[in-house]
Amino acid sequence: MSLPTLRNDLSKIYEPKAPAPTQRLATLVAAKRAGLHVFVAMAPTYPESESTDLKATLRAIAELDPITVFHEPINLRADNAVRIAQAASSVGIPMRTQVFHTREAWRAYALEALQSVWSISRELRIRERVHLWPDKTLGAKQVVLSMSNPECYVTWLKARWNRVSEWPNANGSKRQKVNTAAS
Repeated sequence: MSLPTLRNDLSKIYEPKAPAPTQRLATLVAAKRAGLHVFVAMAPTYPESESTDLKATLRAIAELDPITVFHEPINLRADNAVRIAQAASSVGIPMRTQVFHTREAWRAYALEALQSVWSISRELRIRERVHLWPDKTLGAKQVVLSMSNPECYVTWLKARWNRVSEWPNANGSKRQKVNTAAS
């Protein structure tokens, strides 16, 4: 199940027809209590999700003891940015739509979000369960050329694209490795 934020106000703007994050979290908690294995997509996270929001969301997810946590920053297509800006304006919430104005602005935002989630996951001791889902354009030559240490960045990003998921065995007590390498 996806849980991009704990903020219902942001979810109403970005995902107006989806259940509120509070409802999604309650469903995930119920699933965990029922003995189900939980996988969470912290996706898509929004530009307005500052590090405090990302940390609160990851903390709530960590309490679920998920098998895997996927993360991806939002990557808008077509005219969604206009719709989002209009929805935000109608309820008076300031939006960071400038991150969608250019490819470079979006890449900067997306890289910052990926690195924040990676850092927070280490702090919360769930890094081994976190899988980053970057848009493949983040690995493009143009981005690599703009990084201060391109080889280090490419190595870091490729490692996240080829993480190994843990899958519970039949009795649920141990986890076996399953390769989830991106193509």
